[in-house]
Amino acid sequence: MAGPALPMDDRDGVIWYNGKLVPWREAKVHALVHSLHYGNSVFEGARIYNAKVFKLTEHSARLRKSASMLAYELPYSVEQLDAATKLVVAENKLESGYVRPLAWRGAEVIGVSAIGTKVHVMIAAFPWGAYYEQKAIKIITSKWKRPSPESSPAGSKAAGLYIICTLAKDEAIAAGYQDALMHDYKGRLSEATGANLFLLIGGELHTPTTETILNGITRQTVMELARKRGIKVVEREIYPDELAKATEVFLTGTAVEVQPVGVIDKREYPVGPVTQQLMADYAALVRS
Repeated sequence: MAGPALPMDDRDGVIWYNGKLVPWREAKVHALVHSLHYGNSVFEGARIYNAKVFKLTEHSARLRKSASMLAYELPYSVEQLDAATKLVVAENKLESGYVRPLAWRGAEVIGVSAIGTKVHVMIAAFPWGAYYEQKAIKIITSKWKRPSPESSPAGSKAAGLYIICTLAKDEAIAAGYQDALMHDYKGRLSEATGANLFLLIGGELHTPTTETILNGITRQTVMELARKRGIKVVEREIYPDELAKATEVFLTGTAVEVQPVGVIDKREYPVGPVTQQLMADYAALVRS
């Protein structure tokens, strides 16, 4: 039986922290940083294949966009973030794995207003394998719903938006599932707790609009791959009763890649040819 995984704060290696490499265990923040109390940090997740970060520049650009949606600007350009990421991957000698950039507001003030806080940025990189052990996962509909875009900055990868994701996923795991399917404030299908949703209906790929979800980089990549295969991709409002029409279901995300869904609630779906083809196409692309 394998031993417990290393805790994230007690590892060898280096982390890029505010412009310089620091030993892993020394990359710390104070307990009174604003973002710890108010959830306004932003982050990214990117995968490393063959010692290269897939779509690195897109991830760096989205980190800056997320921060700007939360009314602050990172003190580093996209080019500087790209260079820092490449450095930390090389210094940690990673052929494959995961990159986690994070930006947060400092401890200069403790009130709700963040005016006057300093912006900090770190980039960590570490080994990471498959997100799920199962070939096809089981997901369950969550009671938690994606909020209206008037209630949250939906296009931002902001830490605070993941509160409901953690609640939904932990409840799903406790019920014997691997993830949760979330509806949005209007009752439409939205996404899983950290991945976008695709349904094969009548030979076409249908995926929810991005009004209340993160328009994932993997989502966009898989849509391009599908179109290259001559598969029509439809972005639209999708309601839960349409799950009965789907012949295949899968999720996409940097962490999950292209992940087949075998069960939603009690309804079963096969891992069909379209899902298998897009899994293979994505695997080939990221390693090319």
